[in-house]
Amino acid sequence: MARAIAASERARGTTSPNPPVGCVLLDAGGAVVGEGATRPPGRAHAEVVALAQAGERARGGTAVVTLEPCAHQGRTPPCANALLDAGVARVVHAVADPNPRAAGGAGVLRAAGVEVVGGVLAREVARGPLRAWLHFARTGRPHVTWKYAATLDGRVAAADGTSRWISSPESRAEVHELRTRVDAIVVGTGTVRTDDPRLTARGPDGVQYGGRQPLRVVVGTSDLPPGARVLDDEAETVHLRTHDPDVVLAELAARGVVDVLLEGGPTLAGAFAGAGRVDRVLAYLAPKFLGDGPPALRDAGVSTVTDAVGLVVEQVSMCGPDVRVSAVASGAAR
Repeated sequence: MARAIAASERARGTTSPNPPVGCVLLDAGGAVVGEGATRPPGRAHAEVVALAQAGERARGGTAVVTLEPCAHQGRTPPCANALLDAGVARVVHAVADPNPRAAGGAGVLRAAGVEVVGGVLAREVARGPLRAWLHFARTGRPHVTWKYAATLDGRVAAADGTSRWISSPESRAEVHELRTRVDAIVVGTGTVRTDDPRLTARGPDGVQYGGRQPLRVVVGTSDLPPGARVLDDEAETVHLRTHDPDVVLAELAARGVVDVLLEGGPTLAGAFAGAGRVDRVLAYLAPKFLGDGPPALRDAGVSTVTDAVGLVVEQVSMCGPDVRVSAVASGAAR
């Protein structure tokens, strides 16, 4: 299953609105004979990719999949049927499919005499590459990770407005890698005017990564400055003339966006937090003090300590000299 999770992670950012599933096939003797991950929409699912590699060696073997095999006919045939046709004798999956249109594959397989085992490394999958898609399937809303970099005293810029560079090169490189695995990056018009960001995924040399780039989303009613870098042809940009997080997320869901990285400033972050639309916080805390300057979050609708937004810390680790904190909304902790 760990190997299937790794395959799933490699596909993340390329499959939306479908889930980035990973699958490993073992033959009857337990040897790996196939491995695959979900291809872009309209193409083969993970099980079909792995079965194509395994061929006849899949017969009597085991399929290890991060998500319950689908049981519905969409743009591709049901994966449960593909496993039956290949003669697979056992299916091990991590999490059940919460999508009512696709769920039921485990039942189809059991009814045909296939041994089915569920729940293997379910926590790792639910917190890992399927986190955003599972949220999307359950709520109909894209999953929002608010990413920010701040000093240890919580400042995202100095009193004069300068903010480059608060975080370390290691943290910035990690964020660019993260950008390759999300569907969209969201900022406000204020960030575009102040920082003129490119909002693309780039290597340490500043060169843009090849392949797919995330959708660049600018939120706010103000016009964008002529010549702003988000208006170049390096990636697609959408300007949503609203301040309402729910309107933003509904528009993105209609576009098939599942995984969102919120990189806006304190005001936009506060609007999303105040609306209860921050599902995960990813903070990079630099070992510095500024003593003044804008805080990471503004106007989140909290006026007293008892109204504080509760979070559950999933992980605290180091990224270069910075402290990396991953936390989720208390209701989302699993």
